[in-house]
Amino acid sequence: SSSKMTIIVHYLVNSRAQRVLWLLEELEVPYEVKRYERVNLLAPPELRKVHPLGVSPVITDGDVTVAESGAIVEYLITKYGKGKLQPPESGWLDNLYCEFLCSKVAAKSRDNIELPLSTSSDLHYAEGTLMPLLVWKLILTVTPNKVPFLIRPVARGVCNTLIARMIDVRLVDNMDLIEEQLKKHPGGWFAGGSEPTAADFMMLFPMEVFAKRSPKPTPESFNAYVNMIHDRPAYKRALEKGGSYAYAKL
Repeated sequence: SSSKMTIIVHYLVNSRAQRVLWLLEELEVPYEVKRYERVNLLAPPELRKVHPLGVSPVITDGDVTVAESGAIVEYLITKYGKGKLQPPESGWLDNLYCEFLCSKVAAKSRDNIELPLSTSSDLHYAEGTLMPLLVWKLILTVTPNKVPFLIRPVARGVCNTLIARMIDVRLVDNMDLIEEQLKKHPGGWFAGGSEPTAADFMMLFPMEVFAKRSPKPTPESFNAYVNMIHDRPAYKRALEKGGSYAYAKL
């Protein structure tokens, strides 16, 4: 019957999809994982059968398909949260800022219940500012190895210059901003309170990636934040469900 339908997470290896598994474990919602291996660092063609852009994460929940991390996080908390994982009133704005909100997205459940998702047209901090910098650093890091051998030294010099002058300086600014944000809430969560909120599900992946691609040693507060989450039983269960994950350890 439709009531027994299970959420399917289309999980690309070493991707933002890990945050979705963690969220589902915190919500204690049953789900299945369909795992996809990367092809030349990219998502495989099979993902286009699920979503025309071939992106991950994507979830299917009965007859509903939701793509983009921010939309998925809002969808799941809205439909299955039952009041859990909400920011305290004092942390509402911090939650909004750190979260990546979808652009005028709404979905309907299989019971035809309209699910109100955010109508913000902006990409907020985690995906709108932070992740593009980290992705560009990855692209510029691997590009020299993709060009003909004879011009690799030149390509490496150009890419390293771009990283130093255009990416790393902004990453350092962002690291300072994040460190100040973490200091605001001694409990450790980005929006305060006693439990993670959408902001934390969105921020964990870039915080994990920082440990690999940071232009300077990550502050102790970054490591404490990531370790706090990695120590949660729900996160450990998510790792077991998702399989090997490059950012499971700092």
